[in-house]
Amino acid sequence: MYPCKIKQNLLVLLIAVLAFSFTACNNSEGESGSKGGGLFSKKELPQATADSLYVASYLENQPTFKKHEDLMYLFYGERDYKLAWFRDNELVPEAEKFLTVIDQASTEGLQPKNYKLVDFDALFKAYEAKDGQDSTRLELQRKIDLGLTASYFNYASDFYRGRIDPQSVNNVKWDVKKNKIKLHKALQTILKERDSTYPYYEFEALHAGYANLRSALAKYRELEAKGGWAKIDLGNKKSLAKGDTAAAVLALRKRLNPEQPLNEADKNMRLFDANLENQVKKFQMLHGLAEDGKVGGNTLKQLNVPVEDRIEQIMINMERWRWIPKRMVPKSLDQKYIWVNIPEYKMYIYEDPENDPEAERKYKQVMDMRVIVGKTMHSTPIFSDKLEYVVLAPYWNVPNSIVEREIKPSILRNSGYLASQNMEVVTKEKNPKQIDPSSIDWASVTEKNFPYMVRQRPGPKNSLGSLKFLFPNEYNVYLHDTPADALFSQNQRSFSHGCVRLEKPVELAKYLLAGMPEWNENRIRETINGGEEEWITLPKRVQVYIVYFTSWADENGNVHFREDIYGHDKKLEQEYFG
Repeated sequence: MYPCKIKQNLLVLLIAVLAFSFTACNNSEGESGSKGGGLFSKKELPQATADSLYVASYLENQPTFKKHEDLMYLFYGERDYKLAWFRDNELVPEAEKFLTVIDQASTEGLQPKNYKLVDFDALFKAYEAKDGQDSTRLELQRKIDLGLTASYFNYASDFYRGRIDPQSVNNVKWDVKKNKIKLHKALQTILKERDSTYPYYEFEALHAGYANLRSALAKYRELEAKGGWAKIDLGNKKSLAKGDTAAAVLALRKRLNPEQPLNEADKNMRLFDANLENQVKKFQMLHGLAEDGKVGGNTLKQLNVPVEDRIEQIMINMERWRWIPKRMVPKSLDQKYIWVNIPEYKMYIYEDPENDPEAERKYKQVMDMRVIVGKTMHSTPIFSDKLEYVVLAPYWNVPNSIVEREIKPSILRNSGYLASQNMEVVTKEKNPKQIDPSSIDWASVTEKNFPYMVRQRPGPKNSLGSLKFLFPNEYNVYLHDTPADALFSQNQRSFSHGCVRLEKPVELAKYLLAGMPEWNENRIRETINGGEEEWITLPKRVQVYIVYFTSWADENGNVHFREDIYGHDKKLEQEYFG
């Protein structure tokens, strides 16, 4: 392959030299009348090509691009090393558009300097200054072309897939399936060499959630440029509420209306009126706080978070969106997905109303409910999987870790504990056999040596409630009901051992089983009340995402923030900004 390419390049160079010699002897303008054109128009002038050896040589001299060398060989190899950014010896318009995009990379929460590794202005000037038959002009074409391609892969990798690879950084917890976007195909789309339903040509984000946060970033940077907001000091007061009059009320008004000029001389500005109370309630709603309209405690704490911190929070959540797969639901699955956002304590279901996996999908929210997630010491893992089963009247198979830490001490204190909790000990096999608890030396039981299984029978005391939703995974985490309904009234709902408890599990079962008419609501409830475990296999699996977003923006431009309950933000910030 390589000798043929070298011969081809020598032939092109020979043609260029002969053309130059001919025009030099002729010493006159050709019919085209263009500078240096001779008897050739720009279309007829020789155009450079490359080969794998040239790509290797270029990357050797530009080591900052070597991390994407596989993409370079893949992209140019598929086009037989024909240059990409030139048509008829002119740069395509997409080149200027791309360079404008990296100039504005800060709008994406990225640093433009990270992608300006080639002095394209100097290369462009040198190229334009060359005579049409100057052999060094072909070398400039190659350098410009490979420089643009390598710069694109540098930028596009960060923009579409993220600056941080969560699967390779131990400090970052994120086991959601990878975004496997094919960047060389995206570049072909940008250069109008292939069609795609994704907006690559516009250098646009793949997810609305990302785009909404990008708008929020611009808004908060504007606030930062104007000085941000001052800290609210309540003085001797523990809190502020409707009817209070104080200087702190004016500070509160400024904080909640940062872009609105206020007449500080107006005494009414120091009165905590009904309008201000509504503003406080909205702020509390956007921050996941109790909406009591009072300022103190957590509300005051969130009000006093500096704008710079909020900007960083927005940026790292934009990064998380880059990790989400471009195709959120594989074609083989039901065209809907379940989305659990841990810091928000909420679950959503989105579906494609057209049920067309080939179309540009715009999923619509069709259901939401509150959830309870894991305590800090039993944090709910971040991952994605596929829901396969709905289980009615389930047993709770107690993990051995809980057997050692919680069941064992309870049995040692009270030998009748298992019976009081409607629990039993059984063998680990397809058809479990019961084991007499008194035959077990509980004092010596550990998570690793316990050969049996403790399980809780179906019933009102069952920790899983009346049903569970299984997507088999290495974490042994699933969605389920709970008998502790009162906990859903709490704003901070991290109470579980890692599984996700649902506020309205029967509603979810009805939705998932809607395509199976034999499983209507009456039969679902009758089966639950019957107390016999029943497994239902879904006709099509459903994609599940259990994710961790502490900031997002809705379609109305409202920006939401949540507490970093597991400390994942802090670790990601160290990687992203460090």
